[in-house]
Amino acid sequence: MNIVLLEDEPLVARNLEQLLNVVAPDASIIATLAGVTQAKKWFIEHTAPDLIISDIRLSDGLSFEIFDAIPLACPIIFTTAFDEYAIRAFKLNSIDYLLKPVDEEELQHAIQKFQSRSNSIHLTEQIRHALEALNHPEKKYKVRFLAMYRNALVPVGQEQVALFHKEELIYLHTLQGEKLISEHQTLDELEELVDPTVFFRVNRQNIIHLQAVAQVKTTHKGLSVQVKLSGIPDIEISREKASAFKRWLGQ
Repeated sequence: MNIVLLEDEPLVARNLEQLLNVVAPDASIIATLAGVTQAKKWFIEHTAPDLIISDIRLSDGLSFEIFDAIPLACPIIFTTAFDEYAIRAFKLNSIDYLLKPVDEEELQHAIQKFQSRSNSIHLTEQIRHALEALNHPEKKYKVRFLAMYRNALVPVGQEQVALFHKEELIYLHTLQGEKLISEHQTLDELEELVDPTVFFRVNRQNIIHLQAVAQVKTTHKGLSVQVKLSGIPDIEISREKASAFKRWLGQ
């Protein structure tokens, strides 16, 4: 837990540090700031802490000026010798309002309130993420494909696929050089089923597996892809798809 102290009296600041060592030994005081101007500059230049413990009257003004100028989401425990600011303090992101001299037990109670709130927010976030996962489950892609081989259906793992090619039928070419008839009727259907990190729809006739790519050449039309299969001519990729294809290769 990272804490920033806003306190212009050095003795009071040291006393707060000593109290925090007792009531929150895991806390780390990352800055002690004495004035409004100094604090504004610090919060602009640094990541917000987990908690702010702030006196209200600082050396050059009221700490409210800081929070009016810089919106901070982190909670605040206010400390002051005066109680006339209580209502204004609680309109901010205040955890507690402690009158000086700060009592150890009261500070411990305030820290416990902060920790309870933090745990509640963390639990709420966990629940929200869990609900999002239920509402938007991670898409699962096909890793096996059925194809005709000698009048029988055989499963082909995606690691064996070199490419899908459309002629009158959809053919599945394996890295071993086999040409099988896919059970799927269109490349559009296949494009929705395959993992886009390993398959790429290069044109209307072909979906290529990453491991089938031998080399790529630049042409006046876009790109030309040579695959690791004999008898398969180079596959043309239009200029419109060339950039996306190169990103896919290099991801």
